[in-house]
Amino acid sequence: MKIECDKTKIESVIQKASRLAGKHLTLPVLACVYLEALGDNRLIVKATNLDIGLEMELKIKTIEKGIVAVPASVLLGALTSLKENNLTLESKENNLKIHSGKNSMVIKCLPHDDFPSIPKLKNEKIIKINSHDLISGFRSVWYSASNSNIKPELSSVFVHKNESGLVFVSTDSFRLAEKKINTKADDFPQTLIPYKNVSEIIKLFEDYNGDINIIFEKNQAAFMIEGMYLVSRLIDGSFPDYKQIIPKSFGTTVTVLKNDLINSIKTSNIFSDALNQVKLKVDVKNKSLNIESKNNDVGESQESIKAVTEGENIELNFNSKYLADCMQSIPSDSLVLNFGGAGKPLAIHGASDKSFLYIVMPMNR
Repeated sequence: MKIECDKTKIESVIQKASRLAGKHLTLPVLACVYLEALGDNRLIVKATNLDIGLEMELKIKTIEKGIVAVPASVLLGALTSLKENNLTLESKENNLKIHSGKNSMVIKCLPHDDFPSIPKLKNEKIIKINSHDLISGFRSVWYSASNSNIKPELSSVFVHKNESGLVFVSTDSFRLAEKKINTKADDFPQTLIPYKNVSEIIKLFEDYNGDINIIFEKNQAAFMIEGMYLVSRLIDGSFPDYKQIIPKSFGTTVTVLKNDLINSIKTSNIFSDALNQVKLKVDVKNKSLNIESKNNDVGESQESIKAVTEGENIELNFNSKYLADCMQSIPSDSLVLNFGGAGKPLAIHGASDKSFLYIVMPMNR
């Protein structure tokens, strides 16, 4: 293989591909990116961790066709260090030589025949979803999924249709995030996507403007735009009937400015204990929400923020990280906190936008 290419463009592609490459004890080639130079001046770049596969295409000048499997972290580090923009990449004797101006490097490669094939889904039915809608839905909820694989359906994002578009949901059984997106979603099936794959989809497509083409086949989904093809494993299971845990009535309602609550949570984290425990106390008479935290080794914090209150006084303990996580999903300047009562979950949504709902369970004292 011998090609000439633009350093900025190939570095960008390798940076994306290297996110999927990592150490693998039984299959070392998974730490590589697969480079195939074609005769029509195209470079195919592949990477996979067996759970998710990525294939990208780059325009280059092909001098000699060929294939190499190069350790991703080494190649990315080499490209990043180079100053010249015009590069020549050449494979010889299982090495990849990189020439740039007066600089040259040699990277040892692995046998490319060991690199796994990336599945190409052949279902002719393509679903088009606006990229901003899809990424907004994923980004709003993926952090609430469980990071344990004991129950795969809880370590995933559940996507399904409603009357106006798509609904994205995730839960780890201690909290739940739901985001409704008004978008054209004809024929979109109920889908469970591993949350780790969702985080990669977000990062790979977040800067893209346009429609993403999606193909679904049994236990797999492919996401496609020009020059990029990503295929993800899907979870074969049933998501819990989460609507059963959404409270139907509340004893206390509090409306606060989002930034006031964010700043108070940041302060409370300094003094929270090993469980990140903070206490929320609603004072209906004085129209305030009090945030308290205490650590016997550090000290304690108490802060009161102005609030519009309805109902009864209440105080409950919550995981401050869980409270903070949902703030990035709410665009409204004001938040509504609905308390169900002692031992019951707290529901949070934006005052001016109810498309996002967050349910979090209180902690035992």
